[in-house]
Formats: sequence, structure tokens, C-alpha cells
Amino acid sequence: MVALQDKPFRLTPQQFLEWEKTQENRYEYVNGYVIAMAGGTIVHNDLAVSLLLLLAPHLKLRGCKINFADVKVQIRRRYRYPDLVITCDDRDKVATQLFQYPKVIIEVLSPSTESTDRGKKLREYLSIDTLQEYVLVSSNEPLIEVCRRNSDGTWQYVIYESGNELRLESLEFTCAIDEIYESIVLDEIVEEAFDVEELEKS
Repeated sequence: MVALQDKPFRLTPQQFLEWEKTQENRYEYVNGYVIAMAGGTIVHNDLAVSLLLLLAPHLKLRGCKINFADVKVQIRRRYRYPDLVITCDDRDKVATQLFQYPKVIIEVLSPSTESTDRGKKLREYLSIDTLQEYVLVSSNEPLIEVCRRNSDGTWQYVIYESGNELRLESLEFTCAIDEIYESIVLDEIVEEAFDVEELEKS
């Protein structure tokens, strides 16, 4: 998800939920502040749709639900909009406004939100008792990172690249990374400029 740069303003959690019902756009709620969200790029949406289409048939057989972008997740007094959220909890299956018991959360990285997805959101999502895997999807190269909860409550970090099979163990789901990225035109990686003369002096 991409954050707009509008100045955030404050509401109570209940005020936010009531106010948001009247809004056309999506907003996240963090520490009392309302933060406007914008749509992603084409590649951002393409990757989210690709994962949605690959996961949906598998999850239907398991009795789980997957939602795309417009369903928020509650983390204590915060409300976030993941790119994809998967729940297998009966309490979420009858929810009408938000999920509270997700099993897997997926974020497609973008330049404006990558630091938040790897920082604040990572800490928030990993604090959810029911969460088993947090997935970060690169929009620059065929690369997916997974934070996976171990049986002892610790977290394991795994990278999957081109030629690998993505494994979401909590869902017993596997899929080739190259299939996820098939036919998707990725964003170019912007390399930092360097001074050739300075390099030659060193």
C-alpha cells in the first residue's frame, strides 16, 4: 500500500471507524492519527493480483479467506490495510468491517512504504498472536521474503528468488517464484549515482 503525504490528523479509534465509513478513499489509523492511503503502481497491483489468483483456489479448499487491499486489520489500537490478508479463523469469517485474527499478511513493497513495511508494520504484524507468516514481495526483482513463526514463538527469515519455490508453510502452499512474476514488467532499480573521478583517485 502507498501512503499519501497529506498531513495526518487525530481521532479516537471509534471516531475513526465511524468517520471512515463516509470516505471514498482508504485510511490507516496509527497511534491516534489518520493517514491517507493511495493506490499502487501497475506492477504493485499486478503482483498482488497474481498472488491472489494463485492462492484463492488453494485457500477455498482449506476453508480460509483471502482479501485484497480493501480489508483492514486491527492490531490493538491500530488499523492497517495490507495488500493481501489471509485468515482461517471462524471469528473473521463472519466479520463485516475488519479482520482481527489473520494467519498470513502480504505486502508488495514500494519505494514510499518499504521502510514502514520492514519497520513499524513488521513489528505490529508480528505482535498478532494468530499471525504465522509475514510476506514481503519485491516489485524490482523476482524476490519474496518471508518471516515465519516457529513452534517456540521465535521468527525465522527466509528469502525466495527466481528458480526457487515459495513456501507458505502455515497454508501448506507452494508455488514457483517465476510463476508469480510471469509476464509482469518490474520497476527498474534506481542505482545511486557515483563520481567516476573520485573512484579513480581512491
